[in-house]
Amino acid sequence: MTLDSPPASDPATTPPHPAVGERMNRGAVLWVTLAVFAQEAVWNFYDAQVPEQLRHYFTSAGVIGLIMGLDHSWGIFTQPSVGFLSDKLARRRTGRWPIVLVGAALAGVPFILIPWATNLPALMVCVVGFAAIANAFKGVTETLISDYVAPSARSKAQGFIKAGVSLTIVVSSLISLLVVDRSLRLAFAIPPLLMLITLGLSWAFLGRHHADAVIPVEETADREAAEEVGEFGSAWAVLRDALRSPSSPTLLLMIGIFCFAGMWSALRSLMTPYGTQVLGLTRGEAGGLTLPGAVAFLLAVVPIAYASNRLGQLRAVRYGVVLFIAGVLVGFTVPTAPGTVAAMVLSSLGYASFAVNALVALWNLAPTQRVLGTYTALYTIASASGMALGPAVLGTTVDLTSWRYMFLNGAVFAGVTLLVFTRLARRAPDHATA
Repeated sequence: MTLDSPPASDPATTPPHPAVGERMNRGAVLWVTLAVFAQEAVWNFYDAQVPEQLRHYFTSAGVIGLIMGLDHSWGIFTQPSVGFLSDKLARRRTGRWPIVLVGAALAGVPFILIPWATNLPALMVCVVGFAAIANAFKGVTETLISDYVAPSARSKAQGFIKAGVSLTIVVSSLISLLVVDRSLRLAFAIPPLLMLITLGLSWAFLGRHHADAVIPVEETADREAAEEVGEFGSAWAVLRDALRSPSSPTLLLMIGIFCFAGMWSALRSLMTPYGTQVLGLTRGEAGGLTLPGAVAFLLAVVPIAYASNRLGQLRAVRYGVVLFIAGVLVGFTVPTAPGTVAAMVLSSLGYASFAVNALVALWNLAPTQRVLGTYTALYTIASASGMALGPAVLGTTVDLTSWRYMFLNGAVFAGVTLLVFTRLARRAPDHATA
């Protein structure tokens, strides 16, 4: 296969052809970013508004947090097998795209029906149905970038992808501010329709030309790596190899991902009730509290990605945890709307460092490039477990104390995250590029 540099043309009309040695295949990054943007737009609106929907039936923050967390846990059971299947499809003509497109179409149906549910059983069917389907293909979409971008450029590519993700937070916040208080049913219809349209465009300009655009595996090096570790016959064989030792850097990294993802999910899931209970805001106003943080994330995530290439992924994540702790302490100290906005800005910047680097750091530990979809499932297992338990744990502390202490409780749990990444830094090699 000839690997020529891409012609100077509009990436929207020409399939991207990566070249070995290119720092980053910008056309592929654009369309993968749109694909991730599509699914995250739905998830961000889900996290912002479903907790308030559940408040019609539950008064306990712990119960609401538990339900929100259990929704994320579906990925623990489905993504290893789906990720392994996507690894098998990655070098074929259609690539991983069929899993993404079919999953998005199916997940949109129960999501749109959430505000139409008139009783708790109907609401739970819609919520669980969406979460089960959407979690199954979520990791596959995130793995797409590894098919089109060389390993040395993936941190930078993740920066642009996460910048796109931050725009979904902006979109979710704007829907909350402008549409929710006027028509809840219309508000829930917008994100899944946006997901289908955007994924369709991504497939048309990138996925439809997958056989021509996909970056080739370096066959010799990858074959040697495969011979060293043996052939993996199933997703569970990959998982056993990755977690073979209690002191494995992969296991430690998964624990760190579990902790950080849990606290971030808890903070976002409970932010709307916090705004209504402590700050006296309306539901729509409280749903927009994360908007300034999303803007800060958007402006900082690409510079963070380039800085992380020099610092190393693990060191950058540790700095991010410190900034996250500083943010939640500001939120506790200044319990006003401006103070909460400042807290979300700082916390979002800390989370940006984690979001850019955690998955790439995990990919760096993979024994061969042929199992990156399954390693993305490892990331999902860790992050989904954190998302499952984090809101319930933080919500329970709110029940034991009060909504006023939510940020302080979050700071305590974030401190545990810092200890995990500090220990990991002593055990795992960090990858920095001058």
